[in-house]
Amino acid sequence: MTSNLQIRTSGALMRRLVVLVLFDGVDLLDVTGPPEVFSLLRRELGDATTYRVVLAAETLEPVTTAAGVRVLPDATFDQLARRKIDTLIVPGAVDVDDRLRVRAVTDPVVVQRVRALAARARRVASVCVGAHVLAAAGLLDGKRATTHWSTARQLAAEHPAVEVDPDPIFIRDGHVWTGAGISACLDLSLALVADDFGEAAALSVARQLVMYLKRPSGQSQFSIPLEPVSTTRRVDDLRHHITRNITEPLTVADLAAHAHVSERQLTRIFKAELGTTPAAYLESARVEAARNRLESTDDGLERVASTCGFTTVDTLIRAFRRQLGMTPTDYRKRFRTT
Repeated sequence: MTSNLQIRTSGALMRRLVVLVLFDGVDLLDVTGPPEVFSLLRRELGDATTYRVVLAAETLEPVTTAAGVRVLPDATFDQLARRKIDTLIVPGAVDVDDRLRVRAVTDPVVVQRVRALAARARRVASVCVGAHVLAAAGLLDGKRATTHWSTARQLAAEHPAVEVDPDPIFIRDGHVWTGAGISACLDLSLALVADDFGEAAALSVARQLVMYLKRPSGQSQFSIPLEPVSTTRRVDDLRHHITRNITEPLTVADLAAHAHVSERQLTRIFKAELGTTPAAYLESARVEAARNRLESTDDGLERVASTCGFTTVDTLIRAFRRQLGMTPTDYRKRFRTT
């Protein structure tokens, strides 16, 4: 099926070799997500795209993913050593200990292979914790990058030459792209498609994926429910109190009174437990509540503001600009789901 979309091409059609790195323990969706996007693009545009996805590993033996599903490589790293690569995509892998703490892991052999393949690639992209592999290969030094929120601190600690931003869905810095959480591999892949063939093509694929709208790079991967779990019952109680009473005009003084502490002590507690201030957390919680209403209701901005604890619509707009870099109206246009 050939689409009537206006697409961007340059000169004669060229085969775009996309190499996706495989290794044992890799996250399955990191592997399957990008090829699905490229496949749907070909279905939408027919011969207008010539992406060819090759799964590459150290050997041609089946690779066992973290989900236990085995994947067959198409080629070995050695077989691709002299090939010109359009896009190199690097997924990641994690270990989870008995306390459910997540840590990204990298194989030195894979890091060495990625470094060599990247030298022959027009662009390089990591999905989820694959950013740790790129960083270990020295490909993120001096660059701004993102990764899954759960390993962002690890990435920053282990690679101080990398400017780690744990918030965006994906980041492009020159020819290197990094993506956030696992499902964000779809957003990153759509962004690569948009870079090659234009926004209309990417949005057409997004509709086929039932993603409603393609999320921009500035969209946050962070939300209040995903914050680090606090270690004290007092802070847990405060968080639940905020969630239950988000429609009320809560203040820092109200929270301090609820916790039976001074405002100064409350600030110390939030800094130690959640790495933020009570006021910043309260605003984030209200923005999260407003995001949900903008996505799922027809409420006007005045009602959204009042039911989420904002004193005025202007206060709501300023909070959205600080937190998400866009207005509530722009957010609704992009992420409305009903």
